[in-house]
Amino acid sequence: MKTLPLAVPHMNEQEAEEVFGWILDGEASDEEIARFLLAMTERSETADEIAGAARALRARLIPIEAPDNAVDCCGTGGDGHHTLNVSTAVSLVVAACGIPVAKHGNRAASSKSGAADTLEALGLDMEAAGRTAERTLAEIGICFLFAKNHHPAMGRIQPIRQKLGKRTIFNLMGPLSNPAEVKRQLIGIARPGYVPIYAEAKAKLGTERTFIASGDEGLDELSLAGGNELADVVGNDFEMRRLDASMAGLPQAPIEAIRGGDAKHNAAALKALLGGAPGPYRDAVCFNAAATLMVAGDSGDWAELANRAGEAIDSGAAESLLARWIEMAA
Repeated sequence: MKTLPLAVPHMNEQEAEEVFGWILDGEASDEEIARFLLAMTERSETADEIAGAARALRARLIPIEAPDNAVDCCGTGGDGHHTLNVSTAVSLVVAACGIPVAKHGNRAASSKSGAADTLEALGLDMEAAGRTAERTLAEIGICFLFAKNHHPAMGRIQPIRQKLGKRTIFNLMGPLSNPAEVKRQLIGIARPGYVPIYAEAKAKLGTERTFIASGDEGLDELSLAGGNELADVVGNDFEMRRLDASMAGLPQAPIEAIRGGDAKHNAAALKALLGGAPGPYRDAVCFNAAATLMVAGDSGDWAELANRAGEAIDSGAAESLLARWIEMAA
């Protein structure tokens, strides 16, 4: 067994890749890993450490074939707000707009219901969805890349994360390690002040275009409640912006308006949303879908793209897509 280094001082990118290689390869004890992760969280991870850790995870993943224009939208989790599954709904809406979505996700580690939990409650067979991921992505433009199927090295880490019950660097690594190797993403993180650090990590790894977003109240997606920090990452560089819902022609709403619950509760809300239910949940989905469509290359402005997302819901296209997905994965 390896003895993990003290989390202070900070590691450079190469050192982080090596240390997280040890962790992922089972060369450290559960107790050592838990201690190390908590220490990193307490003093905050650097861009070099996030990029190096992500490289270690990428080197051990099982990839899939995907269209060149495939995108992903996800949050790092761990924001403590326990909202409805916004990025899961966004994935369906964006795919219904004709953009292939390789949705990378997991069960809940630090929330009440992760993307996998909610999709399963809606009737999607997660095991079958994993087996048919390449086919559904190619044929209907969506798939769910269940982390446990593509990151076997995480099998031992997940119980440690669940026992800790709080955000760790693994929340940050996941969105940077999509098995479809998507080049365009919307990633929400739970700390607005951390957006430029995470954007720097993403820039070190390279991307065609990625938005890193965080609501001012610490929401790991674009928030309706107030302002948002947004990093626009292109290639190996990024620029910071400020954004609020009014720019997309949407009203403000408090976080409590999209508070979620368990998988059954969140699935019912998502089903109602796809059925055309108005309200803050729909607005939050349209806001984040607009961002995803923008990074995918759509030339519309924020309001135009939010309207396009709304049309994908109101036309029944997103609802039909989910039904087709469930049928193909049966």
